[in-house]
Amino acid sequence: MLHPVPLSEAEDTQIAASDPKPGDSYVQSFARGLAVLRSFGAGAPAQTLTEVAERAGLTRAGARRILLTLLHLGYVETEGRLFRLTPKILELGFAYLSSLPVWTQAQPVMEELVESLRQSCSAAVLDGDEIVYVLRVPAHKIMSINLGVGSRLPAYCTSMGRVLLAGLPPATLKERVASMTLTPLTPHTIVDPERLQAAIEQVRIQGWCQISEELEQGLVSLAAPIVDRNGRVVAAINISGQVNNPGPASLLEKSLPKLLAAAAKINVLVRAQQ
Repeated sequence: MLHPVPLSEAEDTQIAASDPKPGDSYVQSFARGLAVLRSFGAGAPAQTLTEVAERAGLTRAGARRILLTLLHLGYVETEGRLFRLTPKILELGFAYLSSLPVWTQAQPVMEELVESLRQSCSAAVLDGDEIVYVLRVPAHKIMSINLGVGSRLPAYCTSMGRVLLAGLPPATLKERVASMTLTPLTPHTIVDPERLQAAIEQVRIQGWCQISEELEQGLVSLAAPIVDRNGRVVAAINISGQVNNPGPASLLEKSLPKLLAAAAKINVLVRAQQ
């Protein structure tokens, strides 16, 4: 385990000089702590102090103080020179989920949908240009991407993402699309901003979205909005399948009515809690 070593006056002076002055409503040390936590992930499950500092954009001294604090609080552990997150970090994520009890009630609705259609069902919310999974009921593995609660995907090429984007005010949507980096993940991915804008507008009009092979070859999905009492789109649910099983046209014909019915049930639960 790493033990505290007093910082030199030069190190403290370097940190103070490199930091912008925070305002009354911005706590820099807290922001740096979050940057350290975000530096860990699938690509960096265990890191040295130097690696954490580089990935978080901090000095070694600053990163070290934060890591030692997290170590003391039980959110990280050490093995030799390596730091890694502990399961206690899940408290932070599940605090968000527990603040949305509707998903506990929605899960049986989604499980019933999965049982009926034999297709995976997920729920997600919008965070910037990405969707974040808040609930997932898998039927079987259909994607090469491993998805779970907390997983993120780009909003522009996912069915739930377009449903959530369609819920934004028109002016906000236009600005959001214009600022997006649209990467062709497959030959079918829409990367032209005007085409994307039109596709999202169509989703707004029809009230649901179908995506075929834009995120991944062979993957087709349908999504519907979850709407609160004020008519605001707060989340989305989807079902996913393979292009050839049952295929885009068949998925739309057989599954859309059941997906919309499930979304309507969840909408009632959302409104009942407001």
